[in-house]
Amino acid sequence: MMDALIAGGWLMIPLLGCSLLATVIIIERLWTLRAKRIAPYGLGQEVCSLVARGQVDLYWLESHSPLGGVLAAGLRNARLGHEQVRARLQEAATAVIHDMERFLSPLGTIAAITPLIGLLGTVVGMIEVFAVIVSADGVGRTAELAGGISRALVTTAAGLTVAIPALMFHRYFLRRVEDITVRMEEQAGQVVEFLAHYQGELGFSDQHEGDFSASEARGS
Repeated sequence: MMDALIAGGWLMIPLLGCSLLATVIIIERLWTLRAKRIAPYGLGQEVCSLVARGQVDLYWLESHSPLGGVLAAGLRNARLGHEQVRARLQEAATAVIHDMERFLSPLGTIAAITPLIGLLGTVVGMIEVFAVIVSADGVGRTAELAGGISRALVTTAAGLTVAIPALMFHRYFLRRVEDITVRMEEQAGQVVEFLAHYQGELGFSDQHEGDFSASEARGS
């Protein structure tokens, strides 16, 4: 590996940096973009059940998951009408989607530029080869010829080695974001539909546990 890095020349440094950055992004996104963490199944139905019983704790809902935060934003405006609920749900969902797409643009950029860096290494290596060939004793300088060819091949291979998995994971993460977004829309739609047909009184709790303790202390 070290011999390959040395043979590739200075252009291997940015390729190595891109490789490390892509690896960090992929690991972080694999951990972050988990559907169970962002939009757990059954949360929308559970919220509808809690609303019917008047036991919705908006603080708990916000801390439950990103989808919970979206639903809590809509429920806070439930008394203002369905249009306000939909607007707040859309705004909150946009923020969650933006957070899910974090670092995907740099990963796509890495997938795009690393083959170009490898191509640049190929061009630089071939320039060195032709420079040696046209020199007076170029035929006898086989070591320099081999070095130029090696640099051309190594940088191209390294660029493709980084770009291919980066592109694959970039497409995979984009698809995962779309799937989670659809799941969020389905569960948010359940809550909106329930509120549209709910005839009872809406009662929500929006206090932190510490706020409850303070209220009890004041009352005593």
